[in-house]
Order: sequence, then structure tokens, then C-alpha cells
Amino acid sequence: MSNLALDDKKIRQYPLEERVKILEEIFKTSDDESLRWDAVWLAGEIPELVGLKGPLYDKVADLFAWVLKHDDNSVVRHEVCYQISGRNMRQKIPDLVQAGLYDESSLVRHEAIECLGIIRAFDQMDAIKKALDDPSEHVMITARMVLKRMERYQGKEFVPEEEYTSY
Repeated sequence: MSNLALDDKKIRQYPLEERVKILEEIFKTSDDESLRWDAVWLAGEIPELVGLKGPLYDKVADLFAWVLKHDDNSVVRHEVCYQISGRNMRQKIPDLVQAGLYDESSLVRHEAIECLGIIRAFDQMDAIKKALDDPSEHVMITARMVLKRMERYQGKEFVPEEEYTSY
């Protein structure tokens, strides 16, 4: 089944529920990080197709959180951070915070912090401030930039349904 992911046109022909099952199998069983990276992007299409709501949206969000915690490749985890913010999966903000502060990879920490800014997780500014002391200069710079950006927007109520833009 996971060979189908090599042909994105084929996998897109499956009903969404079946597509999610195939992608989940890839995330949880494939030792090919390039295949898992492709699966991240294919899974990222599904929330748009279901209108950013509903059980399949939640299933993809849960899969992304699983990948963020369990995948051994930092580039795959980095892409998951991007998809979480790009699909406005605000229920996964705690997972981004965890990755932004504690992931072993500075690449992932950087992306998770940046993504907290993209989705304007104002309630996480204190957590983002902790990243100002990160051992990686890139993470510190990212945290500083995100905090500056959030401070500019602070005071303006953010309504995701009105201001959401898919990236």
C-alpha cells in the first residue's frame, strides 16, 4: 500500500478516509524519510479539502502531532510544524510549544517557534520567551522576531475564521 505514495496522482484518487489510512501507515511504518516527507505534504492537502474542520481534519492534526513526537527525522518534523500552522491547527499549539522548547533538533525548534508566530499563539508568548535562551542562535533569533511580531499585533483580537490564510 505505501508504494502508492510514490505516485501522488494515484493516492489522490482514493477517498479521503482511505488516503488518511494510507498516509498513517506510511508515517508509522516506513523507514524512508523521503516517503514520510511526501506523506506530510499529501496529508496537508486533506484539511483544505474538508474545509478545515471535521473528523478528518482532526485525524490529520492528530497524525501530525504523532509525527512531531515520534519521527526520527528532523526535516520531516520541521515540515509537520509548517503544516500545523499552515492549516491553522490551533488545537496542536501545545505540541508546537513542546517542539519549540524541547525538540533535540534546532531546525525543528526554530520552525515550531516560527509557526507559533504564524498562527498568532499570543497565549504562548511566555513560552516563546524561553526560546530566547536557546543554545542555537537561529532559534534565539527566531524567537526574538516572533515576539516582536506578536507584540505588534497584540491588542488586536485574532479571529482565525476571519483572518486565516493558507500558506
